Amino acid sequence: VRSMLLETFNHPLLGYLKNRVVMSAMTRSFADQNHCVTAASAEYYARRAADGVGLILTEGTIVHPTGDGYNNVPYIYTQEQTESWKQVTQRVHEEDSKIFCQLWHCGRISHEDFTGGVPPVSSSNKQAGGINRQNNKPYGVPRALETEEIPQIYEMFRQGALNAIAANFDGVQLHLAHGYLADQFFDAAINDRTDKYGGSVENRCRFALELTEIILRELGPEKVMVRLSPSRGLGDGFYDWPDLDDMLAYLIPAFERMGLRMLDISCARADYYQTSGRIIRQIRPMWPHLIIGGASLLPGQAESELQEGFLDMVTWARFILANPDFVTRLREGKPLTPMESDMLKTLV
Repeated sequence: VRSMLLETFNHPLLGYLKNRVVMSAMTRSFADQNHCVTAASAEYYARRAADGVGLILTEGTIVHPTGDGYNNVPYIYTQEQTESWKQVTQRVHEEDSKIFCQLWHCGRISHEDFTGGVPPVSSSNKQAGGINRQNNKPYGVPRALETEEIPQIYEMFRQGALNAIAANFDGVQLHLAHGYLADQFFDAAINDRTDKYGGSVENRCRFALELTEIILRELGPEKVMVRLSPSRGLGDGFYDWPDLDDMLAYLIPAFERMGLRMLDISCARADYYQTSGRIIRQIRPMWPHLIIGGASLLPGQAESELQEGFLDMVTWARFILANPDFVTRLREGKPLTPMESDMLKTLV
């Protein structure tokens, strides 16, 4: 059987792709003091493109200062920040790879230290548990967004999406996963609203659906991907959305009807088969369009997910960080270097 993973293919929306390998979004925290990306970041992405990665998803990119929650992450809010991304897209396109900008709003996974002194916003005022490793303090106590404020959040993403296209990205990925703002609306354990954005499954999906519809209207289906994590790693185990089956049965067909055509089913750092792989098997009958996913899959496992029709492209993060020559190693059957935490300290 020929390798689907490493063969070129033409996708009806994405066009020509060198292969089905996707570099997943990874927070790297190497932006400058103005939250612009640097030449070192351009080199980092270009190395993976030159090695052969078909599609690159950028690190999470903050759409508005009040949506930040991390040290030294890039934004795509000001003109200067938008311009700084052009060196990245140019370098990646010179290598014949595609690149999407991941648009990010952290919601309550933040602290006043990162949001300009104002409380982080969320679906509710429930504080995230644990200590924020970004500043070694408890997470900030969020302020629940007023109903009439929600369109302002959509506008942050809309402007970010337009800025991404101005920076010559091939498209955007809306980060609606991993416990960040949109996920804080999905999740009944966090969302205790009594307006049209809380309560029922339909209401808890409303934020994500309205936001996605606005971005689709601006950019079109060939430039919009959505990332979801209905089941994801959390601590040593994994966490599923409450009402998981009902949520998927409503949300996935709703995305389909609105014209969304690309999904990234993510699981953070968890076993693929227990989390996103299980979700993908559940939604595949409802979703005949592009699905990307994966989590440290071995090449044979990745090939099998493609051959069986569960995935259209396979995402890797840590392996691609640890192996800038990842695609070459796959082609030559060479062993992969595992990621170690020291590797996070430099942008290689």
